Amino acid sequence: MVTEGIDESDSPLVSVVIPAFNAQDTLDDTLLSVRRQTYRNLEILVVDDGSTDGTPSLVLAHARDDQRVMLLRQENAGVAAARNKGWQAARSDFIAFVDADDLWELSKIEKQVSLLLAGGERMGLVYTWWVVIDQHNRIRYAVDGLGIEGDVLAQILLGNFVGHGSSPVIRRQALIAAGGFDSGLRSAGAHGCEDMLLYYRIAMRYRFGLIPEYLTGYRVVSGRMSSDRVRMLRSFKLVAAEMKRAHPEQGETIDKGIRRYVVFLIGEAAASLDLRQTWSILSFWSRKHPLDLLLMPIEVVWSKILWRLKWVQRAIRQRSLQNHYPVFPFENSNG
Repeated sequence: MVTEGIDESDSPLVSVVIPAFNAQDTLDDTLLSVRRQTYRNLEILVVDDGSTDGTPSLVLAHARDDQRVMLLRQENAGVAAARNKGWQAARSDFIAFVDADDLWELSKIEKQVSLLLAGGERMGLVYTWWVVIDQHNRIRYAVDGLGIEGDVLAQILLGNFVGHGSSPVIRRQALIAAGGFDSGLRSAGAHGCEDMLLYYRIAMRYRFGLIPEYLTGYRVVSGRMSSDRVRMLRSFKLVAAEMKRAHPEQGETIDKGIRRYVVFLIGEAAASLDLRQTWSILSFWSRKHPLDLLLMPIEVVWSKILWRLKWVQRAIRQRSLQNHYPVFPFENSNG
């Protein structure tokens, strides 16, 4: 069989790393979306991060059906440590990460590997556009895809345009150069932006590639780590502080990125009717920016109006976009 641009008989091994903590409710579908990839030369490493539910048993059941699936175990140490354990144990030069509640469209890895091979050794990471899915694997909406690729350091200083950890395939040498995922954020009680920190460190040395298709499903449900928005802001500010130390001349750009993120977090908390977190983020931010106690709510409302206008535009062109949405192999299987 010949895949798109890749002769399967000579296709490089790709290691898939899945950090999992008490993930028995979603991991089955995640593993199916990985196992059913059109790109077959995979090793699938599930890192159990000290689960107390049926996660290890579920992984072993998949391993009995598919010899590419392997279970690694560690005491609970967080997602960054779990991802590091996975890629450091991997045998391949290309590492793909996916969280235990996210999904992949079936051709995702095939397309990313083709671009990585075509881009040469200076291309350290290839990512895709993504959609938000709910607890039933239904697509809620597509996140506006940005066409950012190549030398992306200037763009990453403004924020995490890649989006999350389930989208990229990363060259091993790029992971080594960046030092892997930084567990120090968790130690500081500010975990959440480990993805962005890694992408920033890679962007200082490597080019990024983009598959401009919606090939990743990012699950948004209550209780996901990113729902603790105050901690996410602390995490983002620690990443921004590292950026400023390395690029003091870009301080204004980095501050602009922090402000954008604050507006986003407040808007998300308000849209979820989480008044406690809305106030917590606003008060946390306004300690050093007192005028924003009045100005920030206006900025948030305006950003939401703009978002709604974009949503209307998406709805108008929904018919033309449908062909670009992913088709997951078991959509609505839990519905």
